[in-house]
Amino acid sequence: MGEPEIRGGGGRSMIAGVAWNAAGRGLPLLLALLLTPVLIGQLGTERWGLFTLALAMVGVFGVFDLGVGQALTRALAERIGAGRAAESAELVGAALALLLGISLLAALALWWCVPALVERVLLVPPALREQAIGGLRVLTAAAPLVVVNAALWGVLAAHRRFREANLVTIPVSIFYYLGPVLVLLVWDSLTAVMLALIACRLANTLSYLWLALPLLPGLLRRLPRLSPALPLVRMGGWMSVSGVMTQALVYADRFLIGALLSLAAVAYYATPLDLVLRAWVLPVAVAQTMLPAIAASFAADPREAAALLRRGALLIMALVLPACLLLVGGARDILWLWLGVEFAENSAGVLRILGVGIFFSCAAFAPASLLDGIGRPDAAALLSLAEAVVFLPLCAALLLLAGIEGAAAAWALRAAVDCGAKLALAARLHPAAAGAARRLAAPLAGAGAGLLALLAAALALPGLLAPVAVGCLALAGFAAFAFGALDAEERALLRRPRALLRPRAAGSVP
Repeated sequence: MGEPEIRGGGGRSMIAGVAWNAAGRGLPLLLALLLTPVLIGQLGTERWGLFTLALAMVGVFGVFDLGVGQALTRALAERIGAGRAAESAELVGAALALLLGISLLAALALWWCVPALVERVLLVPPALREQAIGGLRVLTAAAPLVVVNAALWGVLAAHRRFREANLVTIPVSIFYYLGPVLVLLVWDSLTAVMLALIACRLANTLSYLWLALPLLPGLLRRLPRLSPALPLVRMGGWMSVSGVMTQALVYADRFLIGALLSLAAVAYYATPLDLVLRAWVLPVAVAQTMLPAIAASFAADPREAAALLRRGALLIMALVLPACLLLVGGARDILWLWLGVEFAENSAGVLRILGVGIFFSCAAFAPASLLDGIGRPDAAALLSLAEAVVFLPLCAALLLLAGIEGAAAAWALRAAVDCGAKLALAARLHPAAAGAARRLAAPLAGAGAGLLALLAAALALPGLLAPVAVGCLALAGFAAFAFGALDAEERALLRRPRALLRPRAAGSVP
């Protein structure tokens, strides 16, 4: 891919990147939704609860990259945009060596802590403790693979190799979900499931390395020096803090439920939470494409970054709102069709509440990408720390007062506050984005009000007629507000949506 295309981030490449990133994450997750009932049947409710905790552990492993993966994307995109791509191999080598060493130490520490986690923190029945300890200890081997994969993805993202990266990711990700089902047919053990997950992570590492090596000539022909990675650690340190707190805020509630209630309650809460988190596929696809484009151009043309914020946020909201309305209005029917009566009775309230919260969680990806792209991840990190101080105790209190529905309410409220605060930070720290943030306020608030109205209708009125009517009104209201957030040129180009993500000329209104 030529340097001008990378530097300019043209509309065609931007839309292609979003589409490939969405396909790379979305197609395997569709299979995961189909296989979830099969896995619950194979594992049983309590072992399924443990499995969801194991997946949460894998998500937490990502914090051990110290934010270097995202910082590497930004640093490489800046170098490519400035015509200094030859410096990339030394920087990537240093980053990989540093991450591998840190993650190996972290994996050893986690391996040692697993028995205490199982026996003293989680309410694991005695009959399952041996399986739980063995399986979670095996899973700690995934920590180095997770962080190395993040760094290699950062290399591919900086070079806009989204198509190639996702073409190798899709088959590996499919087996990430299909593998446990197949393994359980011959070895009925959580250890077998964890081994299957590690094998898929290793395959992902090898495929990313195969794609990245041609972009980094000389990477394997020199001993890495750690000094080039130190600026990445300084930048990535804040990204790491933000990542740690984000993972904690997303996953801590299920650990609180496991400690205060039961593994069955974890299953009834974590399953709808995992379902709504699938909606992250769409904003992540947009954000992964926005970050290198903003990093490559924000200093030369601040208005371009502001325009990308506004159009990216509108695109994310338009993509996820229909799914959120469906989750809120049809929660009980979705769970009944997907997992049966037991989950429909115990998880429908949780799914409705989380369906509201996930809209704001998705919308927050756009301002978060701008903060990372302009080199201010510290702002997002400090915000996450403040949220943890307030919302983790709130989650515990609401959990004791209202059960898993209370935990869901705390999660949704935190997501809404996080979205509004990140948008305000983006406007303050990148003044050119202030106008874009103001124009996004109306569609964001309108969609939130529509989701809350639908939640009230679903709880108070029987049948589907009222929720369907309220959902249609919510969509219409959002469309009107979103149309008002576009400028005259964008309204004229609505029939050509590819143009809506094209960076604007200098001097245009964001």
